[in-house]
Amino acid sequence: MTDSPEYKPLRPTKGPIGRALAPVAGFGVTLGSMFRPTVTEQYPFEKVPPQQRYHGRHQLNRYPDGLEKCIGCELCAWACPADAIYVEGGDNADLPDGAHMSPGERYGRVYQINYLRCIFCGLCIEACPTRALTMTEDYELAGPTRAGMIYEKPDLLAPLSDGMLAAPHPMAEGTTDTEYYRGEVTAPTAEQVAWVREHRPDDPTLDAAAKVVDGQAPPPTPRRHQLRPPATRSGAARSAAGTGQ
Repeated sequence: MTDSPEYKPLRPTKGPIGRALAPVAGFGVTLGSMFRPTVTEQYPFEKVPPQQRYHGRHQLNRYPDGLEKCIGCELCAWACPADAIYVEGGDNADLPDGAHMSPGERYGRVYQINYLRCIFCGLCIEACPTRALTMTEDYELAGPTRAGMIYEKPDLLAPLSDGMLAAPHPMAEGTTDTEYYRGEVTAPTAEQVAWVREHRPDDPTLDAAAKVVDGQAPPPTPRRHQLRPPATRSGAARSAAGTGQ
């Protein structure tokens, strides 16, 4: 039996001086940092957006015609390890005159997220079958009361883009939920605008949606919740003084 070859470490070995200075080598990192400029984010006066994959506040998305993507399936609530999500589904058939809140048969009638429990793991996002629930880059979730940290459906819904038609209203004519899932519905239709004009003539989204139908405006682009504008030092001073003005 022959002897095994001599062991040769993959890392280069240090010489006598390197071995002598090894006990204090870590201080070199500290000394090197002492002479570098300090980088301090002046929050809330200067807000730096986080990375694109940051897990911030949730958002319930909409289709380009304004219908909601959430179908009230409750899979997000079942997937949540912290039991922070509560969902109650509703039937579109219960709405008047064939109106829909979302394509298909069901929609999310009640949707709550308790941010006192949420751990921002993103498992609810993975469970959503319609990509209704996503997470934004908004990290400003602090609040003065515990009740205010339970976000309701209006707090979570994506803002209506210019050209979207507020729900409820019928689905795009000649479509099923499959066409919505495939992304084939890209804007409100003339029949949807006519339905809303008949049932809600004062709806503030009518004029912009009508311009899209007439070709006077481009199709709507989905929006996301954004960080609030940076605070001003004068406003922060008034708030610290207790005036709130």
